[in-house]
Amino acid sequence: MSFTDFDVSVLSGLRESPDGDTDPSQSPRAAVTYSVVVPVYGNEATIPQVIERLAALAQRVEGGMEAVFVVDGSPDGSLLQLRRLLPASGLRAQLVTLSRNYGSFSAIRAGLAVAQGEYVAVMAADLQEPVSLVEDIFARLTTGAHDVAVGVRQGRDDPALSSLASRTFWGLQRRFVQPDLPVGGVDMFGCTRQVVTELLRLDESHTSLVGLLYWLGFRRVEVPYVRLEREHGTSGWTLRKKLRYMNDSIFAFTDLPITVLITAGFLGVLGSITAGIVVFAAWATGNVDVPGYTPLMLVLFLLCSSILLALGIVGSYVWRTYENSKRRPGAVPMHHELFPAPPPDRG
Repeated sequence: MSFTDFDVSVLSGLRESPDGDTDPSQSPRAAVTYSVVVPVYGNEATIPQVIERLAALAQRVEGGMEAVFVVDGSPDGSLLQLRRLLPASGLRAQLVTLSRNYGSFSAIRAGLAVAQGEYVAVMAADLQEPVSLVEDIFARLTTGAHDVAVGVRQGRDDPALSSLASRTFWGLQRRFVQPDLPVGGVDMFGCTRQVVTELLRLDESHTSLVGLLYWLGFRRVEVPYVRLEREHGTSGWTLRKKLRYMNDSIFAFTDLPITVLITAGFLGVLGSITAGIVVFAAWATGNVDVPGYTPLMLVLFLLCSSILLALGIVGSYVWRTYENSKRRPGAVPMHHELFPAPPPDRG
């Protein structure tokens, strides 16, 4: 989840589409009030429904709306589906194709970097978050009382094992990383143009987009919704990715690993002093037996393992510092295509 220098690299890499269209960042933002960023990976089956529902949403909201689809190295026919359906959909859209799969958070940042709306929402292409939630988020933001709106799950139709894993994951996040996160986590959010600008300014790699959003602060509001069951395909949000995400969140937003090391070291010193006093007293009174080989080896094994663990934790911080110093872009855009909305019917 590398976001290094993302705002600069994406904007400079998307100056022209393959058809020669100019970068929409050169046009005034006044024409677009709302933007919906949709990362796409393995969503060929749901693309027609996503486009249809977003087109209907664009007709309901007051002010222009665009959809920003970011194809994150999808291995299926999602890109071809988008290119085939968008021209006739009546939906104003941008289509960004990344050079490979960089992960959903990097894809979202790619979309945020080119989105033109004054209010921007992010939704998944699997339709587990209803499109009506986007409308609710925009309604909260346009009141002017809130800068960030996050979708908060009131329930979910996921399988029991998946639901348990998700609750455990977000519970640990709240307990050890960011206590102000919602109980069910954040899968979808919307924010104002100011928040988007500040979010893209944060130049970090191996971090959490949601963590950065909460670190920024601003005026937040929670929008309740019921997460729907996935109708097509399987989720790419695997256990391995969840563990990596938690690892990134811990090292990026808390000093918990270092605190644990310091505490363990302090307790070890106290234990060593206590043991030293006891051994010295036993030696002075002639009560020391011949030391055994097994206890000595166990102590050495424990100490060596603890040292290796400590070096690994410190090394993780050093590696992340090195990764940030390289300033690689979070993702590399390959194509950028524009699909303007049809002119209004004057008949």
